[in-house]
Amino acid sequence: MKRFWIPLIGLALFYLEPVFGMFSPLTIDGDYYYVVPRFLIMFLIFVSIFHNTKHAMLYGLFFGLLYDVFFIDIIGLYSFLYPALCVVAGYIVKNIERNLIVATIIALALTVVFEFVLYQFFSLIGLTSISIGAFLNMRLLPSMIANLLFLIVLGWAFRSVMVRRMFEQKKSLTLSRFYNQ
Repeated sequence: MKRFWIPLIGLALFYLEPVFGMFSPLTIDGDYYYVVPRFLIMFLIFVSIFHNTKHAMLYGLFFGLLYDVFFIDIIGLYSFLYPALCVVAGYIVKNIERNLIVATIIALALTVVFEFVLYQFFSLIGLTSISIGAFLNMRLLPSMIANLLFLIVLGWAFRSVMVRRMFEQKKSLTLSRFYNQ
């Protein structure tokens, strides 16, 4: 059962994103601010940083394909971007210390890249017509604040699940080597 924690958390986050997305747009002083939760990609980045980049890529491909099919009807966009961001996260942390602050900064930075790539793609094909300034002020900034709050609340839990899973795998490998000798 322990091996299913990471996919189950990913599945729960996949279903929670649209629920939290229902609170958007927020109206403050007559201006609309769109909050887009990106819980799943941030979780996958944490998986890539603290557990295993290959597993994060596979989960990213699976959940990206699900996201493409259920939410945007453009097959391949999320199923390409999710694994690509996991690879970038894994590459970034190869030579630096893996701690919660570094992981949070990397997750937020890659989420900004993710949002900007989506904005550019949707602008290119004509699905959005908002200006870059409006995008930055009315969508990106509120979304990053909300996603930062999410990571502040649950980032340590993500890290502990990944670290515990990694130690369990190493322990089982060590025990299997010991018993096979």
